[in-house]
Amino acid sequence: MVTTRWWLRRAGLGVLVIWGAATLSFIGLHLLSGDPARIIAGGGGAVSGSSEQILARINEQYGFHEPLIVQYGRFLGQLARGDLGMSYQLNQRVTTVIVDQLGPTVALALGAAVLGFGLALVLAVGTAGRPRAESLFSTLELLFVSTPSFWVGILLLTVFSFRLGWFPVFGNEGVASLVLPWLTLALPITGTLALVMRDGLQRALEQPFATTVLARGATATRLRLRHALRHALLPVLTLSGWTLGTLLGGVVVIETVFARAGIGQVAVTAVNGRDLPVVTGVVLVATVVFVVINTALDALTRVVDPRLRGVPE
Repeated sequence: MVTTRWWLRRAGLGVLVIWGAATLSFIGLHLLSGDPARIIAGGGGAVSGSSEQILARINEQYGFHEPLIVQYGRFLGQLARGDLGMSYQLNQRVTTVIVDQLGPTVALALGAAVLGFGLALVLAVGTAGRPRAESLFSTLELLFVSTPSFWVGILLLTVFSFRLGWFPVFGNEGVASLVLPWLTLALPITGTLALVMRDGLQRALEQPFATTVLARGATATRLRLRHALRHALLPVLTLSGWTLGTLLGGVVVIETVFARAGIGQVAVTAVNGRDLPVVTGVVLVATVVFVVINTALDALTRVVDPRLRGVPE
């Protein structure tokens, strides 16, 4: 049972996580070398020949001349009002910058999640209880998990884009441009989920209810898909939070490797240009998504798994 007290406790923890993420991004950007006023005046690099009056106006406009603690207080006050500020480099509202690039990133992340789960489901159901197939595919799954995603992306580009020409090398045009990025992001998810799901299936198939189901005339396929799979999906539901973290981290790398527009490219450009409002906005969006989805998954787990209903909150 998910009570109001549980929701309030998770909401409080979520606020603390978001505050921590915002604070760390603020501190990290201010620890980077370089004068932000000169970076703004010079388009991201050191200014040569800019007058001190121009720099003074920039410092006055953005409050760079104030003590760091004052800047931090103003920063938190703006966030509390839902104001992410203006981009230093793009001269646009940060909300506009993020919303404009959100679509390609969402399409990439959701597609990779669906593909990863689908492949894991096929591998686990097809190999559970079959020692030879399990040995072969377990090795492949461990390879998927241990190989860096950027290396996988470069390998896929080399084979399927440069040599075979089946997919575009870069860009955001059409589903074809998403196939290789989807696959690159999905493979590590596939490896981990398949290993966990197969283990759950094997334990379920060894339970007494499996013998009873078969004795009633059900086929082995029906036993796997209708009865055993439900038990195997509970650990996968718990791992979905990890899957989300993998996607959020991998999107930045994959969008760079495949030269795709999206939140990842915006974040990289903003970090290089010390565009604090944009960096903070991206960090906060990722953090909020992570907190919301993990809270929803935890609540769903408590509802689905009867063993957790009596666990103290």
